Amino acid sequence: MSQQPFRYSTIEPEAKAPTLKRLRQLARILDKAIVIPGTQVGIGLDPVIGLLPGVGDFLGVLLSSYIVLEAARLGAPGSTLGRMVFNIAIDGLAGTVPLIGDFFDFAWTANTNNIKLLEEYLKFPNQKKQANKWFIAGVLIVLLLVAIVLVAIPVILVRMVMSILTGG
Repeated sequence: MSQQPFRYSTIEPEAKAPTLKRLRQLARILDKAIVIPGTQVGIGLDPVIGLLPGVGDFLGVLLSSYIVLEAARLGAPGSTLGRMVFNIAIDGLAGTVPLIGDFFDFAWTANTNNIKLLEEYLKFPNQKKQANKWFIAGVLIVLLLVAIVLVAIPVILVRMVMSILTGG
């Protein structure tokens, strides 16, 4: 009797609907938790925590990464996961620009966009090949590196400003 090859943990078909519902709720909390009355403009947790210098964008990327991880567990292909990572990277890197980045964060709803990408895949799941575990590991490493860069950029900028101000 031969052993089946090792596979990373996937979500069973009957658990996909509750998982997708949970991911939609997370995306709504991160992107549009509070809708401004009379408009369709929402303010979520992601832009609010992005206001925290140094760690806000880092935390935003980590929370957004969970959606990508769950998408991989749902069987999303590499092309979908790559687009999701791109959305998160744009969101995080733009957020490092003081003030302008914070306004961009309100407009660029990476998590909502990522849920749309996941839903598009789930409509026709058998048409694209599921990403392998090495690709998923690479995606998660890229997200970790983006998060680290988001912490490093403000630290470097503060050191440069302090050096200029102190004449050192």
